[in-house]
Amino acid sequence: MPTAPHPQSTDELFHALRENHQLPYGRTRTVTAEELVDAAERFAEPVPLIHALLELQEAYTYGSDPRKSPVVFARLLTLFDEQPDAFDERLRAQLFWRFKWVANALRALPEIPLASLRQWLTEMRDRYEKEGLGLQPYYGQAYQLAVHVGEDTTLAYELWAGRRRTPHSDCEACEICERALYRVAAGDDERALEVWAPVLAGKESCQEEPARSVSYALLPLLRTGHADRARELHLAGYRACRRNPSMAGEVGRHLEFCALTGNEARGLELLAENRNLFDEVDSPLDQLDFLTGVEVLLRRVEGLGHGGLPVAGYAGRAWTVAGLCAEVRGRGDGLAARFDTRNGTSAQSGRRTVRLDRAPLLDALELALRTRGLDELASGDAAGVAGARGAGVAASASRAASALPEKLPELIGRARELDEEGHPDARACWARLRDLVAARDYAHPEDPAVGPYVRLCADLLSDEAYRAAERGDYASAVDLHEEAAGLYEDAGAPDDVVLARACALLAAAEAAEAAGEDGEDEAEVKAAGLADAHAAVVRLQEEASGLAPYVEGRLLRLRASALGVRLQTSGDQAHAAVVFAEADLLQEFATRHGLTTQVSGAMLLRAGTYALSGDLPAAVAEIDALRDRLASDGPAWHLPRALGLRGRLQLGLRDAAAAHADLAEGLRLAAAWPADAVDTSRLHADLAQTCLHLGRPDEALTHLTRSADVDLRDGKRVDAFCTYSNAAQLCLDLGRIEDSIALLDSLLGEPDVIGGELDDRLVAQLRLLRARALHAGDDLKAATAEFVALAAESAGWDDDPGSHAMIAAETAMILAEAGEFDRAGEVAGRALAAHALSPRYELISNCLRELARLRAQQQGPDGLAAALAHLDEAGRVADAARAAGFQPVGRSLETALAYEHGRVHAYVGAYEDALAALEKALALLGEPGAEEGGAGEWAECVRLSGAVEGIYLERPAPALVRLDAAVARLTALGHLEECEPLASLAAQLRDEG
Repeated sequence: MPTAPHPQSTDELFHALRENHQLPYGRTRTVTAEELVDAAERFAEPVPLIHALLELQEAYTYGSDPRKSPVVFARLLTLFDEQPDAFDERLRAQLFWRFKWVANALRALPEIPLASLRQWLTEMRDRYEKEGLGLQPYYGQAYQLAVHVGEDTTLAYELWAGRRRTPHSDCEACEICERALYRVAAGDDERALEVWAPVLAGKESCQEEPARSVSYALLPLLRTGHADRARELHLAGYRACRRNPSMAGEVGRHLEFCALTGNEARGLELLAENRNLFDEVDSPLDQLDFLTGVEVLLRRVEGLGHGGLPVAGYAGRAWTVAGLCAEVRGRGDGLAARFDTRNGTSAQSGRRTVRLDRAPLLDALELALRTRGLDELASGDAAGVAGARGAGVAASASRAASALPEKLPELIGRARELDEEGHPDARACWARLRDLVAARDYAHPEDPAVGPYVRLCADLLSDEAYRAAERGDYASAVDLHEEAAGLYEDAGAPDDVVLARACALLAAAEAAEAAGEDGEDEAEVKAAGLADAHAAVVRLQEEASGLAPYVEGRLLRLRASALGVRLQTSGDQAHAAVVFAEADLLQEFATRHGLTTQVSGAMLLRAGTYALSGDLPAAVAEIDALRDRLASDGPAWHLPRALGLRGRLQLGLRDAAAAHADLAEGLRLAAAWPADAVDTSRLHADLAQTCLHLGRPDEALTHLTRSADVDLRDGKRVDAFCTYSNAAQLCLDLGRIEDSIALLDSLLGEPDVIGGELDDRLVAQLRLLRARALHAGDDLKAATAEFVALAAESAGWDDDPGSHAMIAAETAMILAEAGEFDRAGEVAGRALAAHALSPRYELISNCLRELARLRAQQQGPDGLAAALAHLDEAGRVADAARAAGFQPVGRSLETALAYEHGRVHAYVGAYEDALAALEKALALLGEPGAEEGGAGEWAECVRLSGAVEGIYLERPAPALVRLDAAVARLTALGHLEECEPLASLAAQLRDEG
């Protein structure tokens, strides 16, 4: 079926061709191009048909469909031979340029005889000579054929590289790549990298470059000791070629790079992202290149003992690493053999063997901030959904596995003993018991000390409930505790019944949502629920009799915790006294009965309560006393937690160095225990914050990603994604744009994100951050597409118009930057409508002023009226903000508006109006003071005023008076950096005078 209505005139045809040309290469663009050729033939005019055929050939060429490209070109040649006058200079240039496309296409097809390839090159040479064109492009194709076939390339290289370039030569970037590859083949990596330097630095580029060069340069960079540069280029280069059928070979080389640098898990992730290439690449040569890279990766993974891992492959069946590797090996060997048969050499098989036999070049190179190993992929924890058991239990089980009793009665007894003590190794015992109970042949021991089977089931449910609460799934925790209580009752374990029901009460209070009447504060509702839970636990404890001391201790701990969380929730200092009272009661009871874990818990609670009350020195004193007690009496696994709290307190006291020391020591000690026993994630997160205070952002970034990694393994996916988002933003702030994009791409490729299982607003936040990163990385096209999609989606957020206003405003600015002012105006209108529902004065003002600036900058006088309309709207926003009592950060909206009037009028050449507006802005800003804020804005306003007056209005004398006075003022105030541009402009005016 046609993808669009057929054009009814040549004007409509050319419009359709232009529209199709904007689409990405792929099936949609190709099918449309085919339909447009059919439409062009109906007009019986050669020029429209020529344009349509050129568009179709380009779609075939870059859509990786080499079989059809020569057929289209044959039609173009026939038209040229029959109606040469229909080809103007530009069309003629395109025609002769594309002889190279056909040579490349024929070379990629093993069914085309070698004699036919040589015959085509002869045709190319003859046509070029007839047209009086230089032969350097012909010799370039002859050289590439010699390389492909495996002939001696020395003479062919000299005949090509020694000739002067012509207008029909490949672009400079492509030729640099070929010259560099010649050096690589000769074993001279250093020289190759010197040749590649302009392309790898982005100074030379084209449709395929630098992505193509990057993919080839990765291994030479590693071999010459430039691993960091290879990492940097891998991140940027992979993004430029991923999922692109015409760059399948480049993707294959990135997969190979992952396999040879200890990044096999990342390689499998990238392979999954490019699964479309198994079915969408029609070029046999590109298939061979891609499949060889895939096989390098799969062989490496299989060799490391993970052949059974599931992996993305050809559509229609599920694949394991071993199965796909065998399939890819067969197809790759077959393709190489076909090319070698055609070429009469073993060159293709030989190159393939070299790649497959290459040993890893590095044991480990951290390619991405989010690093995962094959073991994590095998366990499935890293990709598990929220609620999965998580790696914390697995880590605990692994740590204690050797110490677990082998006999079942002893294992059950050991689990209960450790659980009573609150020891983290209890988790390993419960994990082992859970596996044993789930086995078909499980037989419960008939041992009075063990108790009935139903009690063990209740124990396992209780452990699962505690883990659910730890990851914030309080609703599940309530259900599990209640179910456990019922089973304990059946088992005749009254102490455990009371404890399970008390835990359910507290979990229910934590899970409670604000269900009160409109206007009722959610925090107040939760605080009231916690107070009720505390009272209910007190009643439970009072009504029970003969409770074991450890159960009494836990109930007292639950009571104190309920009141502590209430204080944290409400922030009401009147609630602090009862927390201290409960903590004292707990500590006295625990001390009397030797419950060291509960003594520590009481002291931690007291320290936290002092902190919530604002008495940080008292909190530090309490935690210091606890630290001394833990060192002598234990429990040792509480020491990392105590040091973590002490570190946060020190940070609150503005002693970042001391905070770092405590947190780092806490993290060191935490390594001896399972991550979930000491909240390693929190330690890493606090260290990240501390490092930022110390001016060590790279270290902060490391801790942020490790914090997120721990949360992800523990099934806390929302927490993990939020922390990863913070890490991506920090990357962006540090200028590590490709790291930020790679991290976000990895997150957005997670199965639960793709499947729509993760919170849609969190996913939108990740996408928004990625759009900003793409924009910062100068990928305006990709950034615009993402912003537009987000603006459309957020328009449906009726419960959050403020966020839509923010996204729409940013989208409008991006569209204006791309020159799409009509669309920008429409989206800005939607931002204004959302702003009316949830005011975002500063954001909307910024958007409107930026639209005005871009209009004037790009369109000059023609855009002045529209620019002034935007500024008028910004003026109304400023008036509304002032009436509402809004106070912006930094300069006032009126000042910013006056400055923008100055810039807009300067862009369109209305210099008197510009100067008047800038002087108004200076008056609104006022003279700068000794403080740092404001001096930079004032200096910039003076600089622009001086430039307008001195350069464009040609009045250097008053401009110099203005500039010299400003320099003197800023110098006296110590703002030396702000003086530099003013002094430079003054010097320029004096020189020109």
